[in-house]
Amino acid sequence: MAGEAQTALGDIAARQLANATKTVPQMSSITPRWLVHFLNWVPVEAGIYRVNKVRDADSVEVTCSVRDERVLPQTFVDYIENPREYLLSAVQTVLDIHTRVSDLYSVPHNQIKEQLRLTIETVKERQESELINNKEYGLLAHAAASQKIKTRGGPPTPDDLDELISKVWKEPAFFLAHPLAIAAFGRECTRRGVPPPTVTLFGSPFITWRGIPLIPSDKLEVKGGKTNILLIRTGEAKQGVVGLFQPGLPGELSKGLSVRFMGINDQAIASYLVSLYCSLAVLTDDALGVLENVEVGKYHVYS
Repeated sequence: MAGEAQTALGDIAARQLANATKTVPQMSSITPRWLVHFLNWVPVEAGIYRVNKVRDADSVEVTCSVRDERVLPQTFVDYIENPREYLLSAVQTVLDIHTRVSDLYSVPHNQIKEQLRLTIETVKERQESELINNKEYGLLAHAAASQKIKTRGGPPTPDDLDELISKVWKEPAFFLAHPLAIAAFGRECTRRGVPPPTVTLFGSPFITWRGIPLIPSDKLEVKGGKTNILLIRTGEAKQGVVGLFQPGLPGELSKGLSVRFMGINDQAIASYLVSLYCSLAVLTDDALGVLENVEVGKYHVYS
């Protein structure tokens, strides 16, 4: 009742003596970046990766001789004289932290560590985007015209993915698609009465088609309600797609990623150079196929 004397310590006053449990900074732009996990990575010590290719495979002559005949063809395998060379690309930024901030406000969470963690996460997100969209070495730029197909209109169907498999039929590793495209495919499969099975990889569930997992990435652009779905074969041994990185960097934290302290200026600001060197190569045209014109639904707004 109003006017009654308080008989116990209240919550608001009590909280002044309590320590709040604080999380590290949360950032919604961080994703699993599955593409980086599923690719095979090749170290490139001099920053240059040369893809040598046979000039004309059909010119290599062999025969199956009739019994007792020993007339054998003479042949050789010729190489192209100007093979493509890939140079590593850099994703970089300089992180600035005022020493007063790092000195005074680093309990319970170290300010430098958290600033670097969030910056590195952003750099890695940009890396995945470049692996897909870079105009020089990205997956979409690599796709040969003969390896591109278009949907018949509407959401992606089992028939569409089967046709894509026919383009990358030599040991395909995974589909890569925007989460909305995967959802659209799942709805279409369910509508047809063939819900896709699920497989667990890296501790996470993925739906599959013909045993091939559909891997999500929000770095595949959706424009006007349409996007692309990729099918990829990976690894040098399989003449597939490989990621490229620079090993042995000063301040190396992971493949191709380094952090280097640049010093403290006269305004007491400490600077750290964050660099990630990477690229991507498609060793043969049939290692990559693209399904274009995929509709993901009319109930979403896209840029």
